[in-house]
Amino acid sequence: MTTNPGTAKRRARPREVETAFLLLLAAISVDALVWVLDTFVLSPSGLDEMRDEMGESQAIQQAAMSGGFLVLTSSLFLFLVFQMRQGRKWARNAVAAVAALVMFFLFNSMSMSEFDKKTSTDVIYDLFISVSPVFLVAGAVLLMFLPTANRYFSPRERTE
Repeated sequence: MTTNPGTAKRRARPREVETAFLLLLAAISVDALVWVLDTFVLSPSGLDEMRDEMGESQAIQQAAMSGGFLVLTSSLFLFLVFQMRQGRKWARNAVAAVAALVMFFLFNSMSMSEFDKKTSTDVIYDLFISVSPVFLVAGAVLLMFLPTANRYFSPRERTE
């Protein structure tokens, strides 16, 4: 088998990019897990609260819309994550922009006393659901902009 001289052998992904990829996958997974726990498992569940507010059928409809939105946004973010892993600079920048937006929402919710809870268990849980995915994404973004990763995203260092 011969290789075309115009297509150089693709460099191996840096460890930082692979670690960032895994952190982003973990963030997506944690976000989905938290949604399931909040909506169906932990008492009082979101579905129970919605049933009390709007009735059975509207609560189920609202949960379905919420789940659909989660699937849509997670799928879009997953697409960006896989494109970033392939060395697409635009995807890395999009992931960084999403991370900045998520950080803004976290700080905004903290300033609105969202973490003003009665028990320490509530505080720990709220910190877990709000902060852990954000820290995973922030860590991934930091890794994606390290010098080794920057070279991977540079078009002259890598060929498509």
